[in-house]
Amino acid sequence: MVKLNKIGIPIMTLAMSFGMVTAVGAETVDQPTAKNLQIQVASTDNIVTKNEVVKRFKELFPKKFDSLTLNDFYLSTAHYYPEDETIRYDLSFSKLVQGKEIYGSATFRGDNLELESFHFEPTDKKGALFPAKVTKEDAQKLAEDFVKKFANGKQYKLDKNNDEYYYYYSNQLLTEPIQYYFTFTNTEENVEIADQKMEVAVLGNGDIVQYYQYSASGNGKNTFDKKDKLVNEKDVISKIKDNLNLQLQYQVNYDYRTDKNNVQLVYTPVTQHSGVNALTGQWLTNNGFSETLPQNPKVEKLVQQPLNPRQEGITVEDAKELAKKLLAIDSDKVKLRLDSIEEYTTREGKEIISISYSYEYRNGSYGTSIELDKQTGEIVNYYSVKNEVLREVGEDPSTDKKLTSDEALAQAINHLKEWVPSSLHEYIKPISEPTTDDEYGVYNFSFPRIVNGLVVSGNEISVAINFDGSLNSLYVNKLEVEEWPTTEDVLSKEAAEKIFNEALSLKLAYVKENYKAETKHYSLVYTPIFNEKSSTFLDAKSGKWTSPYGVKEYPIVSHNTAEEELNYLIQNNILEVKDSKFNAETTVKKGEALKVLIKSISYFYEGAYPQEEEAHQSFEDISPDNPYYQIVERAVSLGILDTEKPEFNSSANITREELAVWYIKALGLNQAAKHSEIYQLKGIKDAKDVAYTGYVALAEALDILPAEKGLFYPKKAVTYAELAVSTIQLAHKVYENGTSFRYY
Repeated sequence: MVKLNKIGIPIMTLAMSFGMVTAVGAETVDQPTAKNLQIQVASTDNIVTKNEVVKRFKELFPKKFDSLTLNDFYLSTAHYYPEDETIRYDLSFSKLVQGKEIYGSATFRGDNLELESFHFEPTDKKGALFPAKVTKEDAQKLAEDFVKKFANGKQYKLDKNNDEYYYYYSNQLLTEPIQYYFTFTNTEENVEIADQKMEVAVLGNGDIVQYYQYSASGNGKNTFDKKDKLVNEKDVISKIKDNLNLQLQYQVNYDYRTDKNNVQLVYTPVTQHSGVNALTGQWLTNNGFSETLPQNPKVEKLVQQPLNPRQEGITVEDAKELAKKLLAIDSDKVKLRLDSIEEYTTREGKEIISISYSYEYRNGSYGTSIELDKQTGEIVNYYSVKNEVLREVGEDPSTDKKLTSDEALAQAINHLKEWVPSSLHEYIKPISEPTTDDEYGVYNFSFPRIVNGLVVSGNEISVAINFDGSLNSLYVNKLEVEEWPTTEDVLSKEAAEKIFNEALSLKLAYVKENYKAETKHYSLVYTPIFNEKSSTFLDAKSGKWTSPYGVKEYPIVSHNTAEEELNYLIQNNILEVKDSKFNAETTVKKGEALKVLIKSISYFYEGAYPQEEEAHQSFEDISPDNPYYQIVERAVSLGILDTEKPEFNSSANITREELAVWYIKALGLNQAAKHSEIYQLKGIKDAKDVAYTGYVALAEALDILPAEKGLFYPKKAVTYAELAVSTIQLAHKVYENGTSFRYY
């Protein structure tokens, strides 16, 4: 079996450097923070010219971009971030080369113009299509050489757990280039520094197309613990085992292919720490090192009975008034402006009113949006930028007042009762300590959702409270589930603990005690690792390790001539097989053949749209509840299928001639192929058996479906092996033609 991880972007294991990460927040969507906001530098303050930045860019990439002139580059206004005042310069470029556009961008930081990020889209990616010109091993060597070039003498080490990636839709198209992703972590005395990373993407043709260097260290020199006198690892493991605190939870995973939320029962540790100081044996908690752990709180609902909605249905005008009240800012120098209002329906049928707004002041503006539930008038997503705006106009938003953690929790609950009352009976008080951001004066709380007495991992209300008690942000992450599995036949807690204890190991890393900007010291910390992975979820029924990030095992199949092609389709979720015993000489049904074809060349949304009142049906036997419905309708919209016949007949075998027709239509050559009289099937011994002469002639000439020893076998049923090889040939032709199928 081969394991692939279908996760959005390269998985950054930065969490350990930012304090405790509980299983409850495993799927939390990152919310905007002040630290993400860019502050532009006045043009009169710019001290670096476009010429200098372009010169630096070409020095770093000698001969690579010689065809670009100064006019092909654009330099944006310099900027910095609230927590890092290092000036950054964004350089972008674009140029038409033989009718194709080459474009990219780079960010430089500091007086020395150090490369922080780079992105490049070459004009020709044919060599990166499957089978790629460069293997993963070759790409790793290219990435390692690239990192050495920008490491400035630092010792970066490949993180082998972070080189897998994810596609929003269910698979990668065969018409898209293969990219290899690699993450490197900086080291000190051969120990990883958890928050210092480099990410590199290498195209299948060998081009470096993405680079990003991340460091939470800010400016100034850092100090590090010495590796001598480490506490005994056995003692640390014993300490962690004694405080494992396993909890049975629901884990909700969204399947983009079926548009459904799949739920499973998992065991996971719910702890108040993220590791143990390797020198002192102290716990690393959300609020720094401690001799003792905070007590694990009891499960306590926010309210026992459902509360009434904030408002029974709101209009756009109601939403405006609500927004004005919430967004009001106490300054004569700032004007609130509601820029636009959008109404939309989520995939789960919830109606949302989204209001984009900005705070305008003399030298600029800040803008973001707030989302409200149209049925209840309650907040779905809100983040305040008031403090940042006040700082920009020279007014200090901070006060001498600082609530205690308990006082801030009470205020958070009050805000929840005011802004999201109707669902509070489904949530409990935090089961982990809040994180405290002293730099921005904020407490961050997570209120887990609870169903049938069990916490729902990743479904929570996130609330940030300013030190003065005002609301800083609020985000409701709630996934709808049709049926929750019962706890029958789950592993006992004792059996799960045994599995966790046997899988427990330690990883030594340099970690900061907190994420304050002034913190310059890295401590040696032992972090618990289970099953040699950072995932801490155990399927409560099967006893196997699982992940909220979609790690999946794919069978490896064997075949004399099409093994490589078959396995690539399988590992990209284009072809689905049960196990390694799959017989690729089996003939393919029309439904499955069309599914492979469409998923190879076109992204599309496989679930039903909530806005649809009545779905269109092109064939009598493919109704909206048919598993091939979206595939068939997508093929009709692309012109691959016509609707002259009333039925599609998905269970019939697909013949070579029928497949040739689909392929030629997919290439946009339908009109040319229709004129059968202009084609001759020279050299094809069974030409008399061909009904669609133009389509077969083109498919054979383009080498997509070539004849076999002078015979085309038009009525022969296609096997999975033939389908795999020919679909990949088709994908290359689609790419060469520049055919683009829009998202659907």
